[in-house]
Amino acid sequence: MDRRATLAKLFGKKEKGNEVQVRSTVVSGLTPYVGVWDFEKAAHLLRRTTYGPTYAKIKAVLTAGVESTVDQLLAPEPLPDPPLNFNYTNDPNVPIGATWINAPFSATDNFIGYRGESLAAWTLELMANQGISIREKMVLFWHNHFVTANNEDTRYIYRYSNLLRTYATGNFKTLTKEITIDPAMLRYLNGNQNIKAAPNENYARELLELFTVGKGPVAGPGDYTTFTEQDVIAMAKVLTGWRDIGYLDNTGNVPVQSIFIAPQHDTSDKQLSARFNNAIISNNGAEEYQDLIDVIFENEAAAKHICRKLYRWFVFYEISAEIEQTIINPMAACLLENDFEIKPVLSLLLKSAHFYDVLNIGCMIKNPIDFTLSAFKQFEIAQPTDLEERYTLWVQIFGVTNLQQMQYYTPPSVAGWKAYYQEPGYAHIWINSVTLPYRLLVTNVLSFIGFEVGNTRIIIDVFDFVSKIDDPTNPNAVVIEFAKILFPQALAINQIVFLKNILIPGLPDFEWTVEYGAYLADPDNEMLANPVRIKLQALVRTMLSMPEFHLS
Repeated sequence: MDRRATLAKLFGKKEKGNEVQVRSTVVSGLTPYVGVWDFEKAAHLLRRTTYGPTYAKIKAVLTAGVESTVDQLLAPEPLPDPPLNFNYTNDPNVPIGATWINAPFSATDNFIGYRGESLAAWTLELMANQGISIREKMVLFWHNHFVTANNEDTRYIYRYSNLLRTYATGNFKTLTKEITIDPAMLRYLNGNQNIKAAPNENYARELLELFTVGKGPVAGPGDYTTFTEQDVIAMAKVLTGWRDIGYLDNTGNVPVQSIFIAPQHDTSDKQLSARFNNAIISNNGAEEYQDLIDVIFENEAAAKHICRKLYRWFVFYEISAEIEQTIINPMAACLLENDFEIKPVLSLLLKSAHFYDVLNIGCMIKNPIDFTLSAFKQFEIAQPTDLEERYTLWVQIFGVTNLQQMQYYTPPSVAGWKAYYQEPGYAHIWINSVTLPYRLLVTNVLSFIGFEVGNTRIIIDVFDFVSKIDDPTNPNAVVIEFAKILFPQALAINQIVFLKNILIPGLPDFEWTVEYGAYLADPDNEMLANPVRIKLQALVRTMLSMPEFHLS
């Protein structure tokens, strides 16, 4: 990869008066990767599938190898314990330390705020503490795919989130059936207003255009290659009769659920277009929506559409005609062969030569959540053990990602975040005059100042971080190994020289060896520790402000 071009484009620069080109054509395919399994490849796999891999985890994966690691990433896990009330004392049904997921709201007190903070904290804590597992990255992927938002009832959001978690690497077709009648989705896309007398087409349209077959080139009036306006109208009728109940219920007598109201369901035959082989969906009551999903998934466009989205999430944003032919089509074939099970497709991709092609390493810009958690996780910053302090920390981190224009559970539209679909910029949208200062604020505060959460100081422990590398007494090794952990590709010689000068300005190498050695001999002596700490903090802050840290 031309890394200068990548970094220039990341920060909006141009080379020789022309817009830079980030990368050339990638020619590797989906055959299993058989090249050298080194630290860079191991770190690449974890950066794309988890949040902020630590030095220890990267080395463990380096030892385990690609096959074993991908299998571990895709292994099923039990659902996590639910979010808790961490600080609100006025909820009579939910004491501190208990969960609110099945508890009623109140007619007099506002529980929306504390429960929203609890859900936010719980969500980010799961992401931060996820081990070698792809699950939480896939939950965010599905949230960006099956978008819901604008929902004040956190019980709805929790249920929706765990639905995505349940099917994170499961069956795409089954998940589509479940999400179609999920209470949060029924409210978001007006499925709960879809009745026989006045069919609402919102969900039917997005089911086709965004969730399954995608919208192809216009082939004629009302014909989008993959579906037609006739299909939207017919499918809306299929989906009539569903309602959510329990929204913001304050009685405790109406649990959150979806129900089917037969009198409000259109019982006529629904004729689909030639895009779906002119299928007719006959009345099947509460099971009719499942018949519809089965018919939609007979269109191979559904397999290709989701595989393109997986590719953009895990590999790169741009899909050339060559990538479509050599990567997307075989991925879609694998998905079809496995009846829309996602796990085999991910296994194929993550074990492939294509995934580890040098042009695919370090070419993606971290989204705000990934960026912020990387700054937190890769340094293994100590987390509070007290429940209130733990949740308070993650509420604050949640707020920081919002300032960077990515708020979990609030995508900007039903299409998700623009970084994953809007040409030509794609993820470059994450770096702008508003978000970049907040990114730098995150890393500067964690590097030097830190912040207090209760009795815990949230700050990078540079002594702990440097102690984990193989040769902390060698300033060259300190720079190189820090870079291996924090950056997706090796530094150029001039960058190493520049960073070493941050660590030991104008001094020979042995000065660091002597100074660090003196600290090790008497680590409680602040006269010896403080100068070393300041040098390491300056190095870390500089590295976290470099464009390379924004890349994955």
